[in-house]
Amino acid sequence: MASFAHDHPFDPAYGRTLDDLVRIPAPDDAPGDFEAFWRARHREARAVTTAPEVGPVEEERGGVRVHGVTFTSVGGARLGGWLALPVEGPAEHGFVIGHGYGGRQSAGSDVPLPLPGSAAILPCVRGMGSRSRLPGVPDEAARHVLHGIGSRDTYVIGDCVADLWCAASALQEVLPCLAGPGRLGYLGESLGGGLGALALPWDERFGAAQLTVPTFGSHPLRLTLPSVGSGESVRAHHREHPEVTEVLRYFDAATAAARLELPTLVAAALFDPVVPPPGQFAVHNALPGHRELMVLRAGHFAHEAGADESAGLVARREAFFGKWL
Repeated sequence: MASFAHDHPFDPAYGRTLDDLVRIPAPDDAPGDFEAFWRARHREARAVTTAPEVGPVEEERGGVRVHGVTFTSVGGARLGGWLALPVEGPAEHGFVIGHGYGGRQSAGSDVPLPLPGSAAILPCVRGMGSRSRLPGVPDEAARHVLHGIGSRDTYVIGDCVADLWCAASALQEVLPCLAGPGRLGYLGESLGGGLGALALPWDERFGAAQLTVPTFGSHPLRLTLPSVGSGESVRAHHREHPEVTEVLRYFDAATAAARLELPTLVAAALFDPVVPPPGQFAVHNALPGHRELMVLRAGHFAHEAGADESAGLVARREAFFGKWL
């Protein structure tokens, strides 16, 4: 069990040891039409004409030139982000890179990319980051995670998943050489990890994925665990509106992970005040295909070994995608 000095009024390790965490299952109450719901959402997103527009070069590093990019997602939303293109030669690999609930203000530490000769799209999902703010969609995590939560058809998390699918379409439109099954990799951390788990089971364009401290795992368990992340907003809302449980069943990352068969690397933390570790491990444990686990001492928490852990994760990521893409 990881332990750090902290000032939270709860235990960010939640009393679980690693042996406890690797035994946490996915929820056993998946809706009967869970797959039908997500496949319909996927078909809708794939039908969108994304019309990507690539801006001028904003920076060059890590073997890529980084451009601004905009594209259309479901509901006609025009979103933005960044596009990384190889400095030399055609793209041999493609990545869609999700972000956390802090949003994204630049390409940041996601460049350099995991493999040489790669291209990537780094979208800001709707409402988040500096390039995808939309009227009526909150840009602050505690309110964003509740937007439209009264119905599975209006919940913003479903639209954010669709934003990732549309980002993949935009990347393939810019680079047709990346079209086809299994040509893309996915990376996502925190919010991006949870969205990735929800998005990937239905999309044949992806060949491998890395999910780091993924959120939205096992909502029945998350609703019992205090945190300082977006999950606490959901917990508070649930206390006043217990019927929201029925909506959350469709947006459980562990339930989706149980249908995710492509090779997946999960980096899950033993101690995390923002995304409770039991939910993170529930995502990993549910995976039925090839899965790899990297155990982090802590997530969303600065500590002495943090830099070394981050470097180790970068090396593990490069080896993983080098094997599967």
